[in-house]
Amino acid sequence: MKPQILKGTRDFLPEQVYKRNYIFDIIKSVFQKYGYLPIETPVMEHLSTLTGKYGEEGDKLLFKLLNNGDFLAKANKDALAANDSVGLIPSISKRGLRYDLTVPFARFVVMHQNDISFPFKRYQIQPVWRADRPQKGRYQEFYQCDVDVVGSDSLLYEAELIQIYDEVFSHLGLNVTIKVNNRKILKGIADEAGLSDQWVDMTVAIDKLDKIGEEGVRKEMEGKGFTSNAIDKVFSLLATEKLEDLNFTNESGKKGKEELLAIHDFLDESKLKNKVKFDMTLARGLGYYTGFIVEVSADDAVMGSIGGGGRYDDLTGSFGMKDMSGVGVSFGAERIYDVMEELDLFPTDVTQSTQIILLSFDKKCLEHAAKIAFKLRAANIATEVYPSAVKMKKQMKYANDRGIPYVIVIGSEEMENGIYKLKNMTSGDQQSLSMDDLLLKLQ
Repeated sequence: MKPQILKGTRDFLPEQVYKRNYIFDIIKSVFQKYGYLPIETPVMEHLSTLTGKYGEEGDKLLFKLLNNGDFLAKANKDALAANDSVGLIPSISKRGLRYDLTVPFARFVVMHQNDISFPFKRYQIQPVWRADRPQKGRYQEFYQCDVDVVGSDSLLYEAELIQIYDEVFSHLGLNVTIKVNNRKILKGIADEAGLSDQWVDMTVAIDKLDKIGEEGVRKEMEGKGFTSNAIDKVFSLLATEKLEDLNFTNESGKKGKEELLAIHDFLDESKLKNKVKFDMTLARGLGYYTGFIVEVSADDAVMGSIGGGGRYDDLTGSFGMKDMSGVGVSFGAERIYDVMEELDLFPTDVTQSTQIILLSFDKKCLEHAAKIAFKLRAANIATEVYPSAVKMKKQMKYANDRGIPYVIVIGSEEMENGIYKLKNMTSGDQQSLSMDDLLLKLQ
């Protein structure tokens, strides 16, 4: 059998894992700096937990798991006979892989409401799955790094999340644009255009502007039954570049504008390193967003969004806990990794693990090397011992291939006098050191 992996998934070699952990460690350190606490949730959830939260298109991308055992025993026979997959699924599948980390978080909050303090600030770094068509920067299995706060409607948290984005990407060396909008503004546009009852369809269409362009979005709107006058009104409002220039006659639009201006006031003294840009075309297709929305793009690479999120006023309501507002953002770790690789932004030493390797000429020297390694490791120095006394050329090649910075060759002379020649594999320089001096040098 030819070994292969599923489309939309990836294996990661040690060097890649080190680089990914570098990203995760920076993100985690910033989350913790702002007072967010770690949680984890299962990879599987009840389908009833997941469905209906992401909009019609999002629900189509859910990975569904067949029931255990003879899953056809309780299948809907009529649906099966009619090849009706939509009608069949509820009878053969009760579970699904999580699509994101936000909906499971809402379920978590309701289940553990007596164990946590509100406002509850959480972060979560785990994989999610989407049955999407694999392409550049888009995978079916990928990690999300989420940070959310639930139990407060204070706009201070929107400002805090923008600061977190700015700080993480600054530490990673990525220049980004942080685009912001408000779903209330989109609702206000719909109201102004006479599309109050179709505003969700409008936002789904607008969310595709960067993929299919204005002409494509207009055609989609026409397909939904929008009049040409309504479509023209929508695009005339979307052409407004400055938040201050927006004028609404409806309450939703006025409220959205007011909220974005308040967030701007919170950020007034923060001296952000990256650009924050008001973008009225930003829609964020997920159905649970109700207010502030945000999306991040890399300035120096052609890639889709590398982060996004927003405010959700009642996501916990579907689990029986009403009026629990929350806001959060996510970092797209896979895309961030790809952009950093493309721009060569990883530090040169990020993949180094072993600090020193001990090579030996014969079996007795190998035994001595093992004892030296014990002392080095006891001093928290990452140490390897080449496992056999083969030709020195082969041992040196291994050290070079691994990129190990220091080498000591153990021979009879080293065993007798306890002085070891430490070779720097980059410069070629050598130092003769006692065991104590060697520990000081490497520490």
